[in-house]
Amino acid sequence: MNLPNKLTLLRIFTIPVFLLLLLPIGENKLLLPIPMQTGRILAALVFILAALTDLLDGAIARKRHCVTTFGKFLDPIADKLLVSSALMALVELGEVSAWAVVIIIAREFLVQGIRIIAANDAVVISASILGKIKTVSQMIAIILILLWDFPFSLFSSFPVGQVFLWISVALTVYSGYDYLQSNWDRLKN
Repeated sequence: MNLPNKLTLLRIFTIPVFLLLLLPIGENKLLLPIPMQTGRILAALVFILAALTDLLDGAIARKRHCVTTFGKFLDPIADKLLVSSALMALVELGEVSAWAVVIIIAREFLVQGIRIIAANDAVVISASILGKIKTVSQMIAIILILLWDFPFSLFSSFPVGQVFLWISVALTVYSGYDYLQSNWDRLKN
């Protein structure tokens, strides 16, 4: 198990910590003995650290020439688990539209289905540049929403995180279409 794959696994293992810090178990009460607002800020920091592992694992794998099939397979799954978990938590908190989350998750199922079909032909489909941009835009939207649009909230009440979320939804749809179009021949067989 190389360092990039360990970072990818770390991203997955941060998800329960993130949720534990963000989601209440009762009326405005976390399982941990900390105020909700503190938990949310800590959850945002955990999410940011997890998102940074996404940048690091790929960069390290390419630099050290240790890109593996396992890494190509697990990295996009780790991203999807992290982003989907955060978005579902924000839906539960009433801060994100379920429509946006359904669209994002539906695209992920579509792309994962394409990857499974390709795997039957012994082909591993790595994340495209458009898919990577989509993931980064989703992560930025989540961070902004978690931090109540900070730093933009210092000078404006404009919902930057929500706007960024819908931009990421548009990128999600477009990148899903791109994956479908790029692999249409594989799907027809």
